[in-house]
Amino acid sequence: MTNQDGFIPAAQFKAKCLQIMDEVNRLHTEVVITKHGEPVAKLVPYEKSQTKLFGKLKGSLHICEDVLAPIDEVWDA
Repeated sequence: MTNQDGFIPAAQFKAKCLQIMDEVNRLHTEVVITKHGEPVAKLVPYEKSQTKLFGKLKGSLHICEDVLAPIDEVWDA
């Protein structure tokens, strides 16, 4: 549907939008949409965002004892 460089005129994109979207998703390629030969937009496959690290371990730590209570070790600070 696109030329070898992945460029497509806006009129052709408008006429075949859903087919082009399916092709981008299936082939995992990019398509650059042009207007009067100049690039104006890029259609890229959607990628799920990576898991956020902040808060990932929430609820996985359980405190069984008083963490502020003195310990039986003698040490010098």
